[in-house]
Amino acid sequence: MAAAPLAWRPMTTADIDGVVRVARLSFPDHFESRACFESRLALSPAMSFVLAGADDTVRGYLFAYPWKGETAPALNTLIEAIPAEADRIYLHDLALDPAVRGGGHTRSIVERLVDQVRADGWTMMALVAVNDATAFWQRMGFHPVTSPELSAKLASYGDDARYMVREL
Repeated sequence: MAAAPLAWRPMTTADIDGVVRVARLSFPDHFESRACFESRLALSPAMSFVLAGADDTVRGYLFAYPWKGETAPALNTLIEAIPAEADRIYLHDLALDPAVRGGGHTRSIVERLVDQVRADGWTMMALVAVNDATAFWQRMGFHPVTSPELSAKLASYGDDARYMVREL
């Protein structure tokens, strides 16, 4: 019997345990607590999604929220509120369970987010690429931005971390 097809849907608090599971598989060197994921969902529920099938098992997730300038939130920290001076949407995480990678699930959610961000009037998205994902994000329309200040800020993300932007 074939597995049920997977689809992206809005995230709910009931999905957080599954998000934590996928995060541990996807980012073992960049741990973030359950409270951190709950915080991200509370900040921007309209830009928080999970990939799941008919059984509702979380197979992937995406978090994005308004943020400010060429900065990235510190890993595993709670964000109390969206900054008043937010000028871009920060794509905090996109992760897939290794068992479903390569199935063509990422482009659809990135483009869905881009369409939503444009419709909401934002003109830029940003992210930090880790785990050698720079080429992946370039295929999604992002390009690296470098500066000595950014390099210092990204140190906690690992040697391969790259701050990337996509103008909309």
